[in-house]
Amino acid sequence: MLLAAPRGFCAGVERAVDVVELALEHYGPPIYVRHAIVHNTRVVADLEHKGAVFVEDENDVPEGGRIVYSAHGIPPEVRDNAERRGLREIDATCPLVTKVHYEAKDFANKGHDIILVGHAGHQEVVGTTGHAPEAIHLVETPADVHALELDDPENVAYITQTTLSVDEANEVVDAILEKFPNARGPRGDDICYATTNRQDAVKVLAERSDVVLVIGSDTSSNSKRMVEVALGHGAAAAYLVDHAGDLRDEWFDGVSRVGLTSGASAPDVLVQEMIDALDERFGAEVRTVDVVDEQMHFALPKELRGLPLANA
Repeated sequence: MLLAAPRGFCAGVERAVDVVELALEHYGPPIYVRHAIVHNTRVVADLEHKGAVFVEDENDVPEGGRIVYSAHGIPPEVRDNAERRGLREIDATCPLVTKVHYEAKDFANKGHDIILVGHAGHQEVVGTTGHAPEAIHLVETPADVHALELDDPENVAYITQTTLSVDEANEVVDAILEKFPNARGPRGDDICYATTNRQDAVKVLAERSDVVLVIGSDTSSNSKRMVEVALGHGAAAAYLVDHAGDLRDEWFDGVSRVGLTSGASAPDVLVQEMIDALDERFGAEVRTVDVVDEQMHFALPKELRGLPLANA
């Protein structure tokens, strides 16, 4: 078995989970979290067990309650409404998502039409769109770009969701620049370092494995993109698995080497459980494939800085 490195929690996810755990330890339950703090069923279930209450609408939080915003970010009207209702806010938005929010506001203030490359309905896209709703035009594919008609084709900018497939996003950006040659892009890549690194690692697994397993929930955009990347780079088969219980014997017929990785929102305990399950079935020997050494870390929100985690 080949085990990818890097894999699992990125700095933004680790920060978001730490935010909820620290808030529970410091303030006590209930701590309300708007939307799943990260898109992983095990993480959400563990935090619920500790006293977190997940809601999809800030209006479901009692007045004066304490609310944490998920790593995916929120539109400004959510914050405005929370402040009107006297909610005590802690913002766990990933700093790399916040960067995209700033870009959207900056481009909009300069009068640009903004093309946002992303997936409709994803919480990150909803939050980003809310920062410049009159200026943003959402596209997912090169065909969407070709169909786009803008009033001033010379005054266009583009930004992207942070968890896209790097290769597919580049295809869409290429289509944008082909149709709008003067389009301005962001300073630095919007796709987050962890998404890029995990996709690079899964490409290596795909070249060396008969089947690739990506641990992640079906709600996780970055995990689903990793499956697509594996299939696009040589893997005969690749599967998204939430936990070891999802494994099917027929996946391994005629397979001599399995590649294993996990999305940026999947905790490492799920990886170990998967290794144990595969070892029990097949006596799998594990070899780590090191692709990138990650050292990224994000500071906690100011409300929680200096507070130690009990399980740290």
